[in-house]
Amino acid sequence: MRRRRLSAESGEAHEVNLTPMLDVVFIMLIFFIVTTSFIKESGVEIERPQSSAASPRPDAQVMVAITAEDAVWVDGQPVDVHRVGGEVADLVSGEGGVVIQADRASTTGLLIEVMDRIREAGVDNVAVAARRGSP
Repeated sequence: MRRRRLSAESGEAHEVNLTPMLDVVFIMLIFFIVTTSFIKESGVEIERPQSSAASPRPDAQVMVAITAEDAVWVDGQPVDVHRVGGEVADLVSGEGGVVIQADRASTTGLLIEVMDRIREAGVDNVAVAARRGSP
């Protein structure tokens, strides 16, 4: 009886301390943000050609798209063919690679020119995207 009076009179409320749990949640959030690899998508829908020898490229950081109308897109923005190398070189870090998604109706000459511009900008890891299947 006496204990109830003392605790009720002192006005102390017993609460659960959530600080350690919040610390753990924030540390896990930081871990997942740091370990996630981000890929810069091209920003347009492309109908890729089929290839029986297509293989996935896990080291791709930047996607460059060439539409059927021969427009070049990088990171969701249209880019001039002459500036595509510099734009892509700014987005690629370290040993990351570039994947060019050329529409099957686009011209081969533009694809070769885009590849040359990217390689001239210092990016050596360049690949062309294709769907897996029989041509």
